[in-house]
Amino acid sequence: MSSITPDELAALLRSTEPPALLDVRESDENAFCAIAGSRLMPISELGERFAELEDWKDRDVVVYCHHGVRSAHAIAFLRGQGFRRLTNLVGGIDRWSLEVDPAMPRY
Repeated sequence: MSSITPDELAALLRSTEPPALLDVRESDENAFCAIAGSRLMPISELGERFAELEDWKDRDVVVYCHHGVRSAHAIAFLRGQGFRRLTNLVGGIDRWSLEVDPAMPRY
């Protein structure tokens, strides 16, 4: 599985062609903190709603959760649905808050 560190992702987000961001945490987690520009689709709803991501099938997509476990499961599921350009954020939003955005609340 392809992975990316928070610092690498921050650099990509500043580029001319940033990846799409998929947050697979639950709604209450997303309401507490999120990476700007990300799209929320809780892993608990992914099986029913993945078709809503059809427009991302040919895009680079970075998937994240709290620590990187749920996002890895989401990537495995989405690969089975034909998505190929998926990358897991190592350490999830928790590591992002430590290394990239220390003002972001942690939980």
